[in-house]
Amino acid sequence: MSFAFDPEIAAALAPMAGFTPPPVGDVAARRAIWEPIIGAAGAAQPIPGDVKTTDHHATADDGAQVQMRWYTKDGATPGSAVLFFHGGGYIFGHIDLFDGPVARYVSASGVPMLSVEYRRAPEHPYPTPLEDAYTALRWLHEHASELGVDPERIGVMGDSAGGGMAAALAILTRERGGPEIAKQILLMPMLDDRTTTPDPHIEPFVFWSYDDSRTAWPALLGEAAGGPDVPATAAPARLEDASGLPPAYIEVGQLDVFRDEDTAYATKLSRAGVPVEYHLHPGAPHEFDSIASDSDVARRAIADRVRVLKSI
Repeated sequence: MSFAFDPEIAAALAPMAGFTPPPVGDVAARRAIWEPIIGAAGAAQPIPGDVKTTDHHATADDGAQVQMRWYTKDGATPGSAVLFFHGGGYIFGHIDLFDGPVARYVSASGVPMLSVEYRRAPEHPYPTPLEDAYTALRWLHEHASELGVDPERIGVMGDSAGGGMAAALAILTRERGGPEIAKQILLMPMLDDRTTTPDPHIEPFVFWSYDDSRTAWPALLGEAAGGPDVPATAAPARLEDASGLPPAYIEVGQLDVFRDEDTAYATKLSRAGVPVEYHLHPGAPHEFDSIASDSDVARRAIADRVRVLKSI
């Protein structure tokens, strides 16, 4: 028996039949194609009326100003908070495009979130995006009291490259001795720069393709991509010792290019004594929840994420 799309996801993907992807290495074309799609998907569901936003800026070590957007639910009890990193392969996406998804997480969970406009590759390669993330985490800890946040209840969360960023930030804070992270919520995270050889079982179904990975990782890492000298803070799958990392929630679709690296990362964390909750969604490609937000598998995934957010 072979793989197949979840029927509800297949129906949602039908209008994209015949799509011709851009060639390997063409970052500009990927931005032009995917950013409007991400924006449309994010706005396709209702924007909660009970969530307010305020923009803030923090100064990175190189003097750059990092924009951050703080989302809070009206009447929610202060306590925990989550730093959110958007997806886009490190090469596309902006926080504006993710206003809808972040606001819906906040409305459903009551947990405030700080979405980070990290700088993107190739204009800003590693380690700049991660240092922007670290700057935002320090800012949230430094301003925890005035925001009503318990600094011992701050989590990190992201999808795709944002999930990889969240995982890398957890590793970096361990290396630097803080600030503390209470939970890492990794949604279909992009973790391994060596995932470039197609799996014939899933290649016909991929939404984020192997060519996309062959474009994104060199944009972030340059000539080091795929070689022996990539650190775990750039590609968390390179991590050798996972001990002492925060508890993790990890999920991925079975038809996702990142399936194997995410499964392996969940196992690696578990073997190091890190509490892990892991979900593999059959019939689901990358970003399945954006493709078919009303599908049963997306509703179940969102419910799990909200449950985990409430647990921090």
